[in-house]
Amino acid sequence: MVRRAGILAGLVAILLCTLLPEPAAAQRIGPVQSPILTIDAERLFSESIFGKTVVAEFEARGADLAAENRRIEEELEAEEQALTEQRATMEPAAFRTLADAFDEKVQSIRRTQDTKTRDLNQAFEERRGIFLTAAAPILESLMREAGAAVILEKRSVFVSSNAIDITRAAIERLDAVLGDGEDLAK
Repeated sequence: MVRRAGILAGLVAILLCTLLPEPAAAQRIGPVQSPILTIDAERLFSESIFGKTVVAEFEARGADLAAENRRIEEELEAEEQALTEQRATMEPAAFRTLADAFDEKVQSIRRTQDTKTRDLNQAFEERRGIFLTAAAPILESLMREAGAAVILEKRSVFVSSNAIDITRAAIERLDAVLGDGEDLAK
């Protein structure tokens, strides 16, 4: 099914190349003048100032969360060791009560930390979505300038000329317009 979709996308690209007239008044993006353009969306984000800022912020937040997880793990290991040492001096039922409470505490902390991780990942994806929304008009402008009808994700194209890859031009425009995206995050 995936191969069929790739072949279909290739046929559509060929048809667009042969059927769409080249607009005479279109400005050129460097030497690019094509009805089909490609872009590396991952590079677009990760190499833009906005993307680098977001990645750095979330790497720092992720490192903080990892440090918190290590600290909690050390505390729980110490508590478990103390509980194990108490076992010899306790009645089995009393120990079982403490052990069950400890297990519940561990599970509760694990759920809390998992939620923090999910929230961090969701916040990152939201910022990425903000970036893509802000990038859309800039990409549309580049598309018009090249006389293009479509921009395809470079990774989903089987073979193409590097001449139709507008990733670098798009990054330069996005950096000029969006910068680090601070105004968008508000």
